[in-house]
Amino acid sequence: MADLKDYSTNGDIIHAPDGTRLFAPGDLSSAFLIVTKGAVRVEHTNSAGRTRVLYRVEAGDSCVLTTTCLLSDRPYSGWGYADGDVTAIAIPATRFRALLANDPAFQTLVFQRLAHRVGELTDVIDDLLEHRTDLRLARWIANRDAPVINMKHQDIAQELGTAREVVSRSLKAFEAWGWIKLGRGTVTVLNNSALSAHGRPSAM
Repeated sequence: MADLKDYSTNGDIIHAPDGTRLFAPGDLSSAFLIVTKGAVRVEHTNSAGRTRVLYRVEAGDSCVLTTTCLLSDRPYSGWGYADGDVTAIAIPATRFRALLANDPAFQTLVFQRLAHRVGELTDVIDDLLEHRTDLRLARWIANRDAPVINMKHQDIAQELGTAREVVSRSLKAFEAWGWIKLGRGTVTVLNNSALSAHGRPSAM
């Protein structure tokens, strides 16, 4: 089965060090990006200045905001940052549109990833409509791969689109219940099952 990286000869290789801002609201997209190393963190900031991480574009994937901008000729509505050192293939807009029009395999890959990402964004919207941050936080921690999370409370709040004080209050409650242990810039999971159970919608 074809993969987006199979189209590497159609674009130029670009490199971006960790933290590089790749796009911002109002920017126009000039190329279709396929990440081959690292990840791109895509965020949205609301009118109150609160930021929420929408998704990350991992190696072998493409950015739905970039795709929609190229298809609609509309500017970006979010922010994109290099999450670690990033290497990507940049296919110029004219070449992207030609591939989309003439290559059925490329068209399928692009729209499959677009549909998958829209599903993820629906989950983000569901999370935002759920007002109990402690449930969202418990679910977010339980779904992490590593038992130790090396992130500050402010960074976790940004992931969830809420205030640092709300996250800190919930984390201290989780620690008091014996579910986690807090350190300087770390959260160590002690009872993943309890966190997962607390984060289920039925816990509301």
